[in-house]
Amino acid sequence: MSPQIIAHYDAPHQFEPLLPDELRLRPLLEQASDVMRAATALGSATTAQQELKSLLRAMNSYYTNKLEGEHTRPIEIERALQQDFSANADIARRQRLAVAHIKTEQQCEDDLDAQAAKGTDAFRALYSIECVKWLHRELFSGLADADLRVADGTSLVAGEFRARQVAVGRHEPPLSKSLPAFLNRWSEVYGGVRRGEMSLVAAVASHHRLAWVHPFLDGNGRVARLHTHLVLHAMGLTNGLWSPLRGFARSESKYKALLQAADEHRQGDLDGRGNLTQKGFVEWIAYALDVCRDQIEFMTGQLEVRGMQGRIEASLIHDAATGRNGIRTEALRPLHYLFAAQVELTRGEFKTMSGLGDRLATDLVSALLKSGYVASDSPYGKLRFAIPRHALRHYFPNLWPEAEADREMSKS
Repeated sequence: MSPQIIAHYDAPHQFEPLLPDELRLRPLLEQASDVMRAATALGSATTAQQELKSLLRAMNSYYTNKLEGEHTRPIEIERALQQDFSANADIARRQRLAVAHIKTEQQCEDDLDAQAAKGTDAFRALYSIECVKWLHRELFSGLADADLRVADGTSLVAGEFRARQVAVGRHEPPLSKSLPAFLNRWSEVYGGVRRGEMSLVAAVASHHRLAWVHPFLDGNGRVARLHTHLVLHAMGLTNGLWSPLRGFARSESKYKALLQAADEHRQGDLDGRGNLTQKGFVEWIAYALDVCRDQIEFMTGQLEVRGMQGRIEASLIHDAATGRNGIRTEALRPLHYLFAAQVELTRGEFKTMSGLGDRLATDLVSALLKSGYVASDSPYGKLRFAIPRHALRHYFPNLWPEAEADREMSKS
């Protein structure tokens, strides 16, 4: 028989299972092993990594807010990062949400990287109640009071758990007074798993259970998604080159449907031994692992060295033909070398590789810096590979289609 439906959740055993049983876990661990092998093969050694991190943070911000129906145009995110906010109050609010995500993601990743460099394992700390509250506070504390109003007219308090009962569609989350008990159990189980494949399964499992607990009046989905992204980063799987957030948003209907299906109660004696459905939970975990694998494979193809040469060439030909700021196709050889060899070049080395005379080569370097093809840390410093936003459709086709379309629309 199915267990009696509980109207009010007030004890942590009511959101079991927190991990599938051994029989259902085995194929998920194999799936997780495939994800980890693919992530290791993608690796971290690319001079495009730093530039990609900046691009992907903006993209992650766009997609996580899109899942909440509160995204803004990619070009408006760029403007907000330059402190150029819209006169439209609602667009400006969404711009602030976008910037908050970008800054929080960067701050957390930098902190995790610093701890890893010291040999500190920050994995467990990510599952602490303090971390969950901190993420929420950082995502929402920069907003104006008017931005924090929820549907019933009350105000969200950044970093503070809800103090009243709520309903999320058909799901009624735990009583507010029971939130610490549920989250302590969440922290204990997921923060205590063994490293390796099990910790990856736990990362995506914890995503659902954190959203199920719904500790805040609003912003729970954004916190859960950012938390999952950071756990994968702490495990050394993303290296700033991919994130499941893009995959979740690009399969939005499935993402939301499977999260909701995993909220259901156990459907009879063959559906596990916890209060909640094991079948729906396993389907969610398998989907989330598939999303990770898909995003890794997509970026592996995007960063393939030989293919990148043709994409750089296509961008240079396009810009040279349209007379963009002195761009010339002679830049192909040094630009592809920067990408493939994963090095920086002095300006003299870059100019020599272009095959142009000194004056033309100097003008070309200036044009490439201005257009974003290369970057440098000082006026006369070495050059490194960069990703011009206007060339995104050539460099990384279909990575962020909305940004490509937005740039084309802004030209017209």
